[in-house]
Amino acid sequence: MFRLKNMVRSSKYCLSILFIFYAIVVYGQQEVFTITGQLVDSKTQQSIPYASIYLKDKPIGTTTNTEGYFVFHIPTKEKKTLVVISAMGYVSVERKSDDFSQDKVISLLPQINQLDEVLLDGSANKILKAREIVKKAYKNIALNYPTEPYFLEGFVRDLQKEDETYVEFLECAIKFKHQGSQVKKEPEVELLGVRTNRFSRRHPWNENSERKNSVIDLIEDDFIRFDYGPILGKKGWKYEIEGIESYDNRLVYKITGMDEPFQKAVLYIDAETFAFVRVELTRKAKNGRSWQRRFTNGAQQVYYNVIFEYQEYNGRFYLKYQKEEDIWKIYKGQDSNLLLFTKYPKKELFINNIIVDSVDNYQFLRNMNINTSIENQTENFDTEFWATYNVPQRTAKQSQILRELEEN
Repeated sequence: MFRLKNMVRSSKYCLSILFIFYAIVVYGQQEVFTITGQLVDSKTQQSIPYASIYLKDKPIGTTTNTEGYFVFHIPTKEKKTLVVISAMGYVSVERKSDDFSQDKVISLLPQINQLDEVLLDGSANKILKAREIVKKAYKNIALNYPTEPYFLEGFVRDLQKEDETYVEFLECAIKFKHQGSQVKKEPEVELLGVRTNRFSRRHPWNENSERKNSVIDLIEDDFIRFDYGPILGKKGWKYEIEGIESYDNRLVYKITGMDEPFQKAVLYIDAETFAFVRVELTRKAKNGRSWQRRFTNGAQQVYYNVIFEYQEYNGRFYLKYQKEEDIWKIYKGQDSNLLLFTKYPKKELFINNIIVDSVDNYQFLRNMNINTSIENQTENFDTEFWATYNVPQRTAKQSQILRELEEN
C-alpha cells in the first residue's frame, strides 16, 4: 500500500446542476426513467464537459457534452439505485433519482491538492519519481484491466470539416466484443444502427479512395492493448509530476510527458492501483517538419490528438471515452507544394454499458465490415431503439452543423 505524505491542501468551490427534471417513458416493452440536466460551475458559470453520470455499482451511464448537458435513460427497475455524478478534479456526489425532479442545485466540491512528496512503503521511504510511476502503471496493466472476455456498448460521433466547411456528420451505435487487454487483437464489432449520416459536397480528392471506417480508426489506437504511445516510459520521454487531482473519489497523479520535438502527453494515474485512468497524447508538426513523411496521395498529418478515459467497475478499468482529432494538409501529390485543402476530422467514442457477466449468453452479431466505411453500411432508422439509447446530447453548434448539412 502506498501513502501520500504532506499532500492535501484543498480549495472548495461549488458546482451546480441546473434545469434538472425527470420523466418516465415507455417505448414498446421497455420502460425507462429519464433524467436530464446541465452541469455548470457556480463561480464561473462555465459548463462542465465530459462528466460521468452513472448508476452506483452498475455499468450503465452516460456523459455530459461540451456544454455540460446530459440526458440519462435509466431502466425503471433501477429507479432506487443511486445516481453518481463525477468529474475530473471534483469530489463525486450521489443522489437518488427522485432528487432530480426538484430542480434543486446539486453541488460538487472541487479538491485541488498540493503534492509535496510521494513515498513508497517498503522501499526505505524512497521518493517515487514520475518515470517510476509511469513504469509501475505499465507493469500493472494486467492487474488493472480486464483479462477475461467482455462486451462494451457505446456510441460514435464523427464530424468532418474541410477548410472552414463541415462536410460530414455521422453517428452510430455499436457493440464491441473484447478478448481482454492481454490479447493483441482488435475487438469484433456489431453495428446496431446509424442515427445520422449527413454529407455535403466534399473535395474531389476524396473520390480517389473510400474513407476509412470510423470505428476501426478509433479502436486501432488502443494504447493499453497495443503497447505503444507515452505509457511505456520509453527512452526519450521525460516525465514530471504536476500534482494530485481527484477523480471519481480517487486520488490520481497528473504527470506530463515530453518527447521532443513532436510529442507531449498528459497521464492521470491512480495513486493506489497505479491504473491509467486518463491518457492524452498530442503530436504537432514543428518548424514545418512533421513526425512522419507525406503519403503518396499527397496527405500529410500535421496534428494528432487522442484521449482515452477509463472507468472502474468490479475492480477493473474499462474504456469510458475516447477521442481522436487530426489535421491533415492535402497536397496535389507527394512531391507537390500545391496545397489543395486542409482536413479536420474529429471522432469520439462514448461507452454507455459494460457487460462482464454471462458473456457466453450475451446477444452479439458481428456484422460490421471493417473494410467499408460506416456510411456504406447504413440501415433503416429505428425510432424506438434511439428513443432510449444513451448518447451524449448534441450541442447547439452540432445541431446547427447538422441543419446546414441537411439543407445542402
